[in-house]
Amino acid sequence: MNLNDLSKISDNFKTTQKMPVLFLGHGSPMNAIEENIFVQGFRNISKEIPKPNAIICISAHWFTNGTFVTAMDMPRTIHDFGGFPQALFDVQYPAKGNPELAKETAGLLTPVLVEEDHNWGLDHGAWSVLRHLYPDADIPVIQLSIDYTKPPQYHFDLAKKLSRLREKGILIIGSGNIVHNLRLIDWKNIDTVGAGWDWAIEAREKTNSWLLDGDFQKLIDYQKQGLFLQQAVPTPDHFLPMIYNLGLKEKSEELSLFNDSLIGGSLSMTSIRIG
Repeated sequence: MNLNDLSKISDNFKTTQKMPVLFLGHGSPMNAIEENIFVQGFRNISKEIPKPNAIICISAHWFTNGTFVTAMDMPRTIHDFGGFPQALFDVQYPAKGNPELAKETAGLLTPVLVEEDHNWGLDHGAWSVLRHLYPDADIPVIQLSIDYTKPPQYHFDLAKKLSRLREKGILIIGSGNIVHNLRLIDWKNIDTVGAGWDWAIEAREKTNSWLLDGDFQKLIDYQKQGLFLQQAVPTPDHFLPMIYNLGLKEKSEELSLFNDSLIGGSLSMTSIRIG
C-alpha cells in the first residue's frame, strides 16, 4: 500500500491525536456479566482515553491458519464457550463492522495475504471486554485473526505495519491473558484475587518486569525463559495478542499496567496501556 492508498482512510476517519494501545486480560467469559474489580478496570480505562472512531481487536479466540480480517457490515456475537449460565448466552454486542477499514487493514499488512472474512463476527475475547469499555456498542469493530503457523517475532513485526491507524482514531486492542493455564486452575480460588501458584507468581513478576523495562525480546522468546513461563503459557493463543500490542509501542511511549492480579492459581488479569 502506498501513501495515496493510505490516504483513503481519511475519507472516513480524520487525523487525530495518536490513540493508545490496549492489551486486556479478559479471563473468564463470566466477566462479561459479573461485577468485579477487573470490569471496573475496563470501564475506568475507557474513561481515560479518547473515544475511538473504530476498534481493531486481536483476540486469543480467533486462531487461524493464515490471517483474516472481519469484513461484514454487522458482525454477529459469537458465544464460543459452553457450560455457562443462559444469561451469558443471551448477551448480544451489536456493534457495526467496517468493511472499508477491513480492506485498508489488509492492505497495510502486504505482502502478507490477509483474507476478508464474512462469517466469523465478534468472539467473546472481543465482546466480553468491549461491552464494559463501550456498553452502547456505538463504535465499529473489526477483528484481525492470529496465524497459528507463525512464531512470535512474526506477529511482533506484523503489528508495526498497523501503527499509522493509531493516527486515525483507531483503537487497537489485544485480548488474551499473559498467564493462562486452564489445566492447572485452582478451582477453590477461582474468584480469589491474588491467588497464584508459585510458578504463576514468578511468571507474573518476570513478565511485568520485562514489560516495564521494555525488554520485549524476552517476551517474544518466552519459550526460552524457563519452566515457569512454559507453565504460564502452555499454548500461545492467549499470549500472542499481547505481542501485537508490544509491536505497536514507540520508544517514547509510556507503558503502564492495570488489573494486575492473579486469580484461580493459573490465570493473570494483567492488562496493559501503551501511550
